[in-house]
Amino acid sequence: MPSYRVVLTIGALRPGVAPQRILPIAADAARELTIVEANDLAVVAGEARITVRFEAEDAELALQIGEHVVAVTGGSAEVLRGIVTERVGGAWVRR
Repeated sequence: MPSYRVVLTIGALRPGVAPQRILPIAADAARELTIVEANDLAVVAGEARITVRFEAEDAELALQIGEHVVAVTGGSAEVLRGIVTERVGGAWVRR
């Protein structure tokens, strides 16, 4: 099955939300719809970025899963960007 990932750039947290909760919230949102292969939190160029890697049958479904992850995570933190990419060969291609 193809592998996809959604990368979220996170801004301010909603009041009362602990920083350590954001990654599990994003991963659990994807897990509601598919198998999550991995998840990670990194700081890149001064921005917090969450990556959730997951399985999907096709790009259309992957985009729907990505939108769901953005929407659910957006309830706990400001999501500045959400990008879905597909693993093609050795590269990640934007969908």
